[in-house]
Amino acid sequence: MGNIMRGESSTGKVNTDSSLKGSEDDMVVVLQDYPSPEISEPIYRMGEKLRLIAQEAYWWRVRSVQTQKENYIPNSHAAKVYHGWLFEGVERQKAEDLLCLPGNRVGSFLVRENARERGVYSLSVKHRNVKHYRIFRLDNSWYYISPRLTFQCLEDMINHYCDFADGLCCALTSPCLSGMTPPSDASPGAPPVVMRRNFDWKKIDRRQLVSTDTRSDNMVSYGVRNSIAAYLSFSGSQNPAQTRAESRKKKSKSLYALPENGFGNIDYEADF
Repeated sequence: MGNIMRGESSTGKVNTDSSLKGSEDDMVVVLQDYPSPEISEPIYRMGEKLRLIAQEAYWWRVRSVQTQKENYIPNSHAAKVYHGWLFEGVERQKAEDLLCLPGNRVGSFLVRENARERGVYSLSVKHRNVKHYRIFRLDNSWYYISPRLTFQCLEDMINHYCDFADGLCCALTSPCLSGMTPPSDASPGAPPVVMRRNFDWKKIDRRQLVSTDTRSDNMVSYGVRNSIAAYLSFSGSQNPAQTRAESRKKKSKSLYALPENGFGNIDYEADF
């Protein structure tokens, strides 16, 4: 798949850890309903994630991530997915179909490899519509979309554009289809997960965070309170500007930026 992953992991916003190899490299996504609805009720529907069990000529034996049921699907109806966001052999129109499925939001993305030419990639991003950007490769195997920013590997490129739009239509938010609702019967009896969307740490009394009264009606567990208190104590003693500078330095260790030459928004529409 080209010069994609480095030996060391990154701390980006998307799940690009090279340790996923072996657990993610056998993942495939359905590109079109199978069988066709005109023939019978589909076993697998477009966008569904499957675990690849075995490859047999033109057929793949797969297991549904949602239902855990095994069956066969033609390899022309599915595509391998690496690291959650690198889709092998997906055409431009099919990328648009996948990104327009329910569950994908503005900033959902995928990197797709040309079906006819290995090692040639494009980035597809959902915005008001789906935008496509050609990913170029230098002789030293570094990648870029805009000539002023080059990256040692695709992983670093994705991590950068998750933090900054930097000429793209928007910053990247999540890999395509990552927002799919898990099956309701996946974990019988498991308690529901409650998300506090309007939770603001700045409005919490720090004395609550370090309270050791286990009987108190506190929304944060004792162990988590101690961890947060330690973090607040540590971060409060540092200069915020220095902290941000150190963070930028870590994120740009494999990024090379050319001097500004008046480059505006990126306008490199992929042609495949």
